[in-house]
Amino acid sequence: MAEEATVTDINLEIRAEEDAVPFMDLLLQADPSPAMVMDYLADGTLFSATWDGVVVGVFVLMHLGDVKWELKNISVAPEWQGKGVGKALLRAAIEEARKEGAKLLDVGTGNSSIDQLAFYQKMGFRMRRIAKNYYTLNYPEPIFENGIQCRDMVVLTFDLDETDDY
Repeated sequence: MAEEATVTDINLEIRAEEDAVPFMDLLLQADPSPAMVMDYLADGTLFSATWDGVVVGVFVLMHLGDVKWELKNISVAPEWQGKGVGKALLRAAIEEARKEGAKLLDVGTGNSSIDQLAFYQKMGFRMRRIAKNYYTLNYPEPIFENGIQCRDMVVLTFDLDETDDY
């Protein structure tokens, strides 16, 4: 069934998790540094998405200030990619941030993460700034995607007051 299902015809259950260990493979799929993942898990909230008892994705939200939150990690199980799960997770993250009183939701991704840059922009995020050399300074091993070295973090922001059109 997983090969044929899409989020348009299933109902994902999204809930906050206390223990990250069962989800570490998924988290590391989106961020290759166990140390970085553990660091933001200490201050963030991990959410899992399940369908019929199967974990299909995760995301981590972290409070940054009075009205700003950050999506630190979002990952979809490989067999569920391309089925709308990522969009459902991002929508859930946006709604969760809104429930917490956030006005802005940031997400950072690599300069080499072409698909992710397109995904966030299609969902209403706007480029805000570039953190130069973020990945070369904070990750022990070079990261390459799409034949490009991941050096800089592109920070995108979703204005939670501006739109519900995502």
